[in-house]
Amino acid sequence: MKKAEVKFENITKKFNETVAVDNVSCTFEAGTLTTLLGPSGCGKTTSLRIIAGLERATSGKILVENEDVTLLPATDRDVSMVFQSYALFPHMSVLENVSYGLKMINVPKEEFTEKSLETLKLVNLEGYENRMPSELSGGQQQRVAVARAIVLKPKVLLFDEPLSNLDAKLRRQVREDIREIQQKLGVTTIYVTHDQEEALAISDKVIVMNNAIIAQQGSPKELYNFPKTKFVANFIGDANVVKAEIINQNNNIYEIQLAEMKINIKSDQKLESSVSVSLRPEKITISKSPEENSIHASVNNASFVKKKTQHTHYKNCDPNYFILKILFGNIFNKSNSSCTC
Repeated sequence: MKKAEVKFENITKKFNETVAVDNVSCTFEAGTLTTLLGPSGCGKTTSLRIIAGLERATSGKILVENEDVTLLPATDRDVSMVFQSYALFPHMSVLENVSYGLKMINVPKEEFTEKSLETLKLVNLEGYENRMPSELSGGQQQRVAVARAIVLKPKVLLFDEPLSNLDAKLRRQVREDIREIQQKLGVTTIYVTHDQEEALAISDKVIVMNNAIIAQQGSPKELYNFPKTKFVANFIGDANVVKAEIINQNNNIYEIQLAEMKINIKSDQKLESSVSVSLRPEKITISKSPEENSIHASVNNASFVKKKTQHTHYKNCDPNYFILKILFGNIFNKSNSSCTC
């Protein structure tokens, strides 16, 4: 399978007066799976459609293997796309659906049949070639759509929220299948989703978008542990954002007051006097007795979630308080820059 680096250079896309993508520059490294993540309307799907050639950028350039493809039609870009709706032909068998693209480029019947059967085996659908799409489960239909895309051996493989029509358990299974196939083939893959868990689970790199621009990009661990803004902290996983005050500064060492707790952090950024602290749930433990790096709080509400119980806490005046022990968090000043304590 071919590998190709994809670059956005100052890409802007406008629909009349609405800016869908605003001067975005980024790189999708060859052979990796990069996810465009963000809320509805942030510009992620528009960006994907620009790469596919289904939308034309208002300004800027798209490079595939250093070739400018900005003005090329979709048919000349060597890019395959898996759509949210799968877009399978209901009147064609699985084999006919998978081989359709090869037929359109005049590959001989014997050759396209062989290639299609090999691809169905790759996506664990061997023996399903004569079934109709209506005879398949949602997960199987998704794998047919993936097979139809990869049988063409494209330079770039695109996914537009491919799991949105599946139930939660099937989503986990199919996303693992997609990741396994991508790693086997080594094809450059760009994946769009608004599901943070999905993005963190399968990606080499995540690009978080908000309001038509890139809010932050990096590895899943980097984004989760070191978000640069309140938006990223809240959007990537769960976060408890609370207010704190800087009470002392010595060069790049800040002493911060969080409730009755004082903590020292190191930051090369200039922080203002009022900051916000982002605390991940797994970095907080509950105890009946005071410990280092702890504050008083009471349990206001509790919800059972799988193996965990989620608690809602408030700073407390009740004598039957709990102690929240803080392991570490991220600090944001009013301009949304951050550092870690």
